[in-house]
Amino acid sequence: MAATEDPGGPALLRIGDIAAESVLVAAGGRAILLQLANPGVGRGVAEHSDFASRPLDRLVRTLQYVYTVVYGSPAQLQSVVRSVSRAHAPVRSAPTDGSPSYSAFDPQLQLWVAATLYDSAIDMYERIYGPLDERSAEQIYQDYAVLGTALQVPRELWPADRAAFREYWSHELDSLTTNASTRRVAQALLHPAVGSLWLRAAMPVARLATAGLLPPAVREAFDLPWTPTRRRLFTGLITITRLVYPRLPRALRHLARDRALRGVPG
Repeated sequence: MAATEDPGGPALLRIGDIAAESVLVAAGGRAILLQLANPGVGRGVAEHSDFASRPLDRLVRTLQYVYTVVYGSPAQLQSVVRSVSRAHAPVRSAPTDGSPSYSAFDPQLQLWVAATLYDSAIDMYERIYGPLDERSAEQIYQDYAVLGTALQVPRELWPADRAAFREYWSHELDSLTTNASTRRVAQALLHPAVGSLWLRAAMPVARLATAGLLPPAVREAFDLPWTPTRRRLFTGLITITRLVYPRLPRALRHLARDRALRGVPG
């Protein structure tokens, strides 16, 4: 899934050309909060995840899954899909007291999770590297379907093209909501009570990035502070990242991927 040359225009980029960029990890909080705001996903995470004692677990597992699907060997992919399926097996419940039923094997919920990963990655990539050309943008979008289809999402459920995806995305955003449980999960994610010194030192920047990258309505639903000062800080953060990050050595820019894949057997 690497770039191909086109004599008539810029090289056609594929998912493999962008997914290894460690800067995309900065959009991880955005993706997770968008997932939590889906009532089914949010209830499943709130009832089956321990963000308080293991705040980075969901992000680490998600990154490992993405990197393995895109870059891993067939044996590694089989291993990580089995691991995800085992973790998903107990994540199910019937509706109770107005709360929706959920199952981690529900293709519609998995589709939303994959959609948040795609949209967050592209949003972050284009903030740093500039807009993708139309051909590459469409090809990368089609490639990202694999994040769902590697599990239980039928290929035909992935919106047919980016225009169809924008309609799907807009519709889903309108249905997002939070409650006390999902807001507590978000609080545990963004304000970890445990963790290494480097994690706690990095969290103010992570909170700023997450709030700035979220759609305004979702940011407000999670009661994330957003003042003119924070808006200016976020703009400065993106500007500095845009100037510095692309000039870093490739090995450093791809470090997150390389370390994650080393932990996948196969």
